[in-house]
Amino acid sequence: MRGFWTVSRIVVIILATAATAIASEPPTETVKRTINEVIGLLTDEALKKPSQTARRRKLIEEAVGKRFDYEEMTKWSLAAQWNKLSKSEKQEFVQLFQALLSNSYANKIEGYSGEQVHYLKELVDGAYAEVRTKIVSTKSEFPVDYRLVNQSGDWRVYDVVIDGVSLVKNYRSQFQRIIHSSSYRELVEKLRKKSADIKAP
Repeated sequence: MRGFWTVSRIVVIILATAATAIASEPPTETVKRTINEVIGLLTDEALKKPSQTARRRKLIEEAVGKRFDYEEMTKWSLAAQWNKLSKSEKQEFVQLFQALLSNSYANKIEGYSGEQVHYLKELVDGAYAEVRTKIVSTKSEFPVDYRLVNQSGDWRVYDVVIDGVSLVKNYRSQFQRIIHSSSYRELVEKLRKKSADIKAP
């Protein structure tokens, strides 16, 4: 029994140390790790083959999905409407919103041609943080800021501000316009159709 408690204490110490290590990782390092993973996929010669297009996109979506908190992004985008939804309605909307975002960023970043990411500044306020970066190419440069929330020791992105335009605010404006002019159901139907178009061959 004594040996059991000794082993248990060791396990607890290891888990606590691991949790502390994760929680203490700066937001910038978290963002940088994901960006480097995506760039690695984009520059992988084997994945550039036409036959690997679908696989590469899937790997990119998985890499981004590990860092993006789609539920949090959905909450911010739907604003007050979120609290009016049932659990199943929330789950459906998160899935539809994720499909919409996945297709949007996949189309953009697949045009990567060697742009450099410069990490400028990190701001942390309790459970929230902002990592400011700048994308630089031979022709232009523009700021991209990542807003993150700490979820159980892991920094997750809930908004991206591109050249001063918030992704979440932009979608919130579009969603509210549809809800006010028509209905929430109409918004869902539009997203369902868009999602079906995305999945279609």
